[in-house]
Amino acid sequence: MEFFDSHCHLDPMRYGGELPEVLARARAAGVSGMAVIGTRASDSEAAAALAGSEPGLVATAGIHPNDVHDVVDGEWDRIVALAESGRVAAVGETGLDWYRDHAPRDLQAEWFDRHVALAQRLSLPLVVHTRDSIDDVLSVIRRAVSRGALEVVLHAFTGTSVQATEAVELGCHLGFAGMVTFRSSAVLRELSVLVPLDRILVETDSPFLSPEPLRGKRNEPGNVVHTARAIALARGVAIDGFAAATTANARRFYRCR
Repeated sequence: MEFFDSHCHLDPMRYGGELPEVLARARAAGVSGMAVIGTRASDSEAAAALAGSEPGLVATAGIHPNDVHDVVDGEWDRIVALAESGRVAAVGETGLDWYRDHAPRDLQAEWFDRHVALAQRLSLPLVVHTRDSIDDVLSVIRRAVSRGALEVVLHAFTGTSVQATEAVELGCHLGFAGMVTFRSSAVLRELSVLVPLDRILVETDSPFLSPEPLRGKRNEPGNVVHTARAIALARGVAIDGFAAATTANARRFYRCR
């Protein structure tokens, strides 16, 4: 079986010298593909360098909504340069976070629009973070797709079935992370059953959101197997077929083989 972790953070700050072992464990678990997500210019550049040196990895470039108040001179230019270079497969992580108050909402919205425009100009997919903000995020996406084509993944999706349906109608993929494995997440597992198979991605958001039975430990890409298994069980399908489908979805979204 092959799995694709569609959203992970693998910069040295989080894994240091253990990164080779983390990648080896992922590959041993069948994780043949990983999308390494940028949240600032520095880790976007590191992600691009890692993807350029390791088979099966792709990178993205963006500035996380919780960090837009802290952008330094020239940082956005570095994101644009990466996106234009062909070294990254998508723009983001961007979006809106109404749960934390690290950055003012109007500033988050301004930077979200900036990332959307870059993705549309370069015809690149967009990786979107949304926390307590899904309706506002969908409004931005709705306006964007009215202007032109835009491929989007809403990562670590935890919205309602109505919001999931609207997202799918707008052309979005939905990424499911370790929360779907939690014993308290029966509603989220039920929602994952309703999403069309060709719109589901599985992810770890490593080093965060460790799945059952590993909660409380640092997450890593090899653990995406637990997320895939939980959704396959909820959908009543074989894990090998579900793994193949979600891997194909991720490769298509990130335009990689």
